[in-house]
Amino acid sequence: MDKVGIGILSFAHGHSGVYCQVMKDFSDVELIAAWDDNEERGRKAAETYGLAYHARVEDLLSDPRIDAVIVTCETNRHADLIEQAAAAGKHILCQKPLATTLADCDRIIAAVKRSGVKFSMGYQMRHDPMNLKMKELVDDGAVGNIAVVRRRHSLSVLLSPGFVNGPTKWHFDPTANVGMFFDDASHVCDWFYWMLGKPVSVTAEIDAVVTHVSPDDNGVAIFRFGKGEIGILLNSSTTIAAIGTTEIYGDRGTILHDYGDGPSCAAPRPEDAVSLRMIRSGDTAWTEFPIPIPKSQGERLMAVPRPFIDYVLGRTDETISAEEGRVTVEMLVGAYQSAAEGRRVRFPIP
Repeated sequence: MDKVGIGILSFAHGHSGVYCQVMKDFSDVELIAAWDDNEERGRKAAETYGLAYHARVEDLLSDPRIDAVIVTCETNRHADLIEQAAAAGKHILCQKPLATTLADCDRIIAAVKRSGVKFSMGYQMRHDPMNLKMKELVDDGAVGNIAVVRRRHSLSVLLSPGFVNGPTKWHFDPTANVGMFFDDASHVCDWFYWMLGKPVSVTAEIDAVVTHVSPDDNGVAIFRFGKGEIGILLNSSTTIAAIGTTEIYGDRGTILHDYGDGPSCAAPRPEDAVSLRMIRSGDTAWTEFPIPIPKSQGERLMAVPRPFIDYVLGRTDETISAEEGRVTVEMLVGAYQSAAEGRRVRFPIP
């Protein structure tokens, strides 16, 4: 295979358009067809990106020209579509989170194992140069034994009438996607797992604090990890602007990271702003890492398709497995359970 034929399974999630726009310029990709149960939405998007439109998902999955599919439907429908795609022998890129329940996660894992197809999750944080550098520093023990990590990941979407009343409002539907924290904090849960491994417990507060359109609009989860590290996850869907994104405190130094999400990329900043810096015991100045700051969060989203295409073509083994996606969902389920019951929740969840 020297070119990957791509099918899109639903344009419900807005990231599907970003992925298609990027892949249109890939010489080793052919955008072939799309299915969407919302015909108007599906036909419009298919025409925009030069895809054929199918009203029946079976017609797309039976097309031998399609090697891989991108699943960007509502989260609670992932398991059904992934089972069908895997049975048809299509490689799969799944938009996050993997599913809304652990039972559906297990269905997905089983389907991928049965079929032997290649599978990856769409978590852009793992492809961002700033996060890759932090991962390198943490793995190398650059700041010693880590005590506390704080990561903020925010949006302003619940303050936007276009989002609240628009076609993507399913993001905060409790059936389709649980809540905004479940949807968006998924990125940070995966980041923590990638950085520090599986957590052992969580204590959380998640609620609708300043809006009344979603089951929740803000949340904080405190995870404990295997070496005792404390991870503080702050996720908000009502943040207008921000700067600081990540703080990593070790017994030999500190790593600070700014401008790592939508509100901070969009906020005014000095022309000479530096996103990532570190200081260690005995240093008299910060070590700065001159990594370019994206103009928007959209630039980070654009990084998702390339690694998946390379994985399908056998150029790399880099992937984010369904099993890893399940870890993230378990972290989210545990956080919601903690917030609802007012107690610490331990992993694994029975």
